Amino acid sequence: MHKGLRRKLMDELREKGITDERVLDAMIKIPRHFFLDPAFERIAYEDRAFPIVAGQTISQPYTVAYQTQFLELRKFDKVLEIGTGSAYQACVLAEMGAMVYTIERQRQLFEHNNNFFYLKNYPSLKRFYGDGFEGLPSFAPFDKVIITAAAPFVPPKLVAQMKTGAIMIIPVDNEDGSMQQMRRIVKTADGYTEEMLDNFSFVPMLGGKENR
Repeated sequence: MHKGLRRKLMDELREKGITDERVLDAMIKIPRHFFLDPAFERIAYEDRAFPIVAGQTISQPYTVAYQTQFLELRKFDKVLEIGTGSAYQACVLAEMGAMVYTIERQRQLFEHNNNFFYLKNYPSLKRFYGDGFEGLPSFAPFDKVIITAAAPFVPPKLVAQMKTGAIMIIPVDNEDGSMQQMRRIVKTADGYTEEMLDNFSFVPMLGGKENR
């Protein structure tokens, strides 16, 4: 049943403009219902976000596919993810062959994922509890950076941890903060270029660590 629902969802994503079949191939292999409360199992493959632990959400599949597609991922890319959340996005990246370094600021969510059996399938996925605005300087530089929360600005410390030519996909708050515009940042020798993409809605990217 679940495999058929995943195929149907991938067809929906194609209709919405996702063209990178590598992204869709990865997503069809990952059982999204594993990442949700069992109460959501029957609707886990609808193209929408759902609540998870610590008042956070698992992103809409279209959003996951969209961000991943613009990341232009290559096998063995070293990827920094800000906002582990359910770890679904991180698993998509790992399924595509990336080495994933993902940061979660919510201790409750980080510890919840410590006991999530499915993550053992991806030894290339490394999780950290910390402040996403700080990144992981000791593991830099990165080939790709993906932010899965609404950033108030492009964090300079994360740009500094990118290789020249590296890509960052980040949703940045509009002026009124009601929506975020996805941006594609490409690191250059003397700064970065910025491409404005579509509007989305994300939970806010916060600084520091949440210990509750």
